[in-house]
Amino acid sequence: MAEPEVKTESVGTVVVAGAANLAIAVAKLVAGLISGSAAMLSEAAHSLADTTTEVLLYLALRRGARPADTRHPFGYGKESYVWAFLAALFTFVAGAGFAITHGVTTILVHEHSGEYLVAYVVLAVSFAIESVSLARAVRQVRGESRRWGTTPRRYLRLTADTTVKAVFLEDSAALIGLLIAAGGLTLSHLTGDELYDGIASILIGVLLLVVAAVLARSNISLLVGRSVSDRLHRRIERELAAVPTVDRVDTLMTMFLGPDDILVAAKVDFRDDATGADIEAAADEAERRLTGHFPEIAYVFLDPTRSRSPGRTARTTQDEAGRPVDDRNP
Repeated sequence: MAEPEVKTESVGTVVVAGAANLAIAVAKLVAGLISGSAAMLSEAAHSLADTTTEVLLYLALRRGARPADTRHPFGYGKESYVWAFLAALFTFVAGAGFAITHGVTTILVHEHSGEYLVAYVVLAVSFAIESVSLARAVRQVRGESRRWGTTPRRYLRLTADTTVKAVFLEDSAALIGLLIAAGGLTLSHLTGDELYDGIASILIGVLLLVVAAVLARSNISLLVGRSVSDRLHRRIERELAAVPTVDRVDTLMTMFLGPDDILVAAKVDFRDDATGADIEAAADEAERRLTGHFPEIAYVFLDPTRSRSPGRTARTTQDEAGRPVDDRNP
């Protein structure tokens, strides 16, 4: 098996997002100090958190792409989820914590000093830069969704490439946060009441909490050992069942070992007249079929099993709602 390589497009998306966020963070910080806006300072914390997140996501891509060795025979793909989870935690603690705390302080103190104009200019420039970063992430999401034959929304929900998901969600949240900051700043400017600026800061913090929670949940699921989607599961099962020597697929289990590595393990009932050589040839054909259709499948393990007796049932698993699911059924 070839050594895994860092996904170039994902690296490019992360680097572009990181560079944009760093430049924006500095501009927002300066604008926040000059204008005295709580929402603007919260946006600076937001961009700084996003910059740190991109650094962690870059580490996730690099560390997760290391080849397998004797101590880690399935590779280091899952390490990428560890770094991505740490990125989500940083967004939760640093970005959201600062924004909410500073917003509450602004509401309580109720003071403002500084000029508004520089804040408006920085918000406009930041929106333009964030839009460029988001456009690249959207382009990658659309390309990947076409490759998998699904919709962009479904791809984002089910993808194991959490770096792309993180950049897309963070850039989307950044644009929404800028609009919230602009709204709070404008209302405070027009009314002279800093309440609106403080509320905007709190809303930005809540937005970051939502993004962090979504990303943390996704990475935890992948660290635990998430299977492929039901749709892909059925396609894999059909490919295995189409092998001439295979009579029935009793049990099929899958797991993401990394963003681009899938493990497939199945209990397979071969025809009664199949010889050992027939079973070996069928196993080779099954692997060729699966890897040909799905390059992300890195490992295929087939366990020959006897025909099921009337009193014997296939192993069942549970869906996320706790309902039993028979692996033979779609």
